[in-house]
Amino acid sequence: MKKPLKILCILIAAIAALPALFIAFLTAVEYRPEKTEAAVFISRDGAAKPALGETLTVVAWNIGYASLDAGQDFFMDGGKRVRPEAESRVKANLAGIRDYIAAAGADAALIQEADRHSYRSYYVNQAAALAESFGGTAAFAPNFRCVFVPFPVPQFIGPVDSGLLSMSRFAGTGAERVGLTVPFKWPVRIANLKRCLLVERVPVEGAGADLVLVNLHLEAYDSGGGRETQTRELLELLYREYRQGNYVIAGGDFNQNFPGIDENLYALKDTGHFKPGVLSQDDLEPLWRFASDPLVPSSRLLDKPYSGDYADTQLYAIDGFLVSPNVEIIDVRTGDAQFRYSDHNPVILKAALR
Repeated sequence: MKKPLKILCILIAAIAALPALFIAFLTAVEYRPEKTEAAVFISRDGAAKPALGETLTVVAWNIGYASLDAGQDFFMDGGKRVRPEAESRVKANLAGIRDYIAAAGADAALIQEADRHSYRSYYVNQAAALAESFGGTAAFAPNFRCVFVPFPVPQFIGPVDSGLLSMSRFAGTGAERVGLTVPFKWPVRIANLKRCLLVERVPVEGAGADLVLVNLHLEAYDSGGGRETQTRELLELLYREYRQGNYVIAGGDFNQNFPGIDENLYALKDTGHFKPGVLSQDDLEPLWRFASDPLVPSSRLLDKPYSGDYADTQLYAIDGFLVSPNVEIIDVRTGDAQFRYSDHNPVILKAALR
């Protein structure tokens, strides 16, 4: 009886050690980008240069990896799912996103949560598909790469390769991935996002300066001030570029409500779920401006599928733009796409360089 008992004990010990071994493996292969890296160019066919006084159209959109359409919920927001029920949903959402951007007549599109090779979106390469349909220049900066995300149990997010995608019709001189502070500690950090900025430089015709397009997606679920730290890092970069004589347009998902929103429309219905931060004009240097549309929500909570009724939905105004004093805001609006393709609606900015 001693030998079978010994074998059983060895098996139990081996099984008990598996989680520790798996964490050790994830630690060994953890995505550890440098503070500043060259972005990945998907295409470099842009030919135009923006000119002073020309009206530019820029779209900012968190596309929710083309998987968080109106019929979805998500486990981190109080729902249950980790991905749609079929690959066909992802492809249909991606087609809708592509067509919406084209109809907006975008000169540039700043996209967040574009997957390249992720289980959660059936391994559809969304970055490549959108870049091909847009044409021009397209650069990608990963912010979520993990060989296997081991939660939630038992569904699992699984392998993820996702990030920021910036597309434009312009001939840019380069694009960089600029890392932001990661607020999470080991071991949570190893399978979590490594937030960043995607910074693209475009020469302005006859100005001797660049248009700097900054694509961003700041922290969402931390409770330790990570979002605020990342906002300060963003502002430091933007101010530095402006002091060098450049034109700056930063856009994306701030995960913070913009100033001037309707507190009744965006009031928190349940503080137990995602709670956005709050942006303030007072935090900016003089003449810098936020650009957002307070009348149409840019995001919804994914605790349940969208009912089509604002009154029945937790809404946010967390997507938009921040522009330097030498950029004139002509118009900004949130496209009321009714969350058909993503849990975020696109925000469209029309601006001119002065």
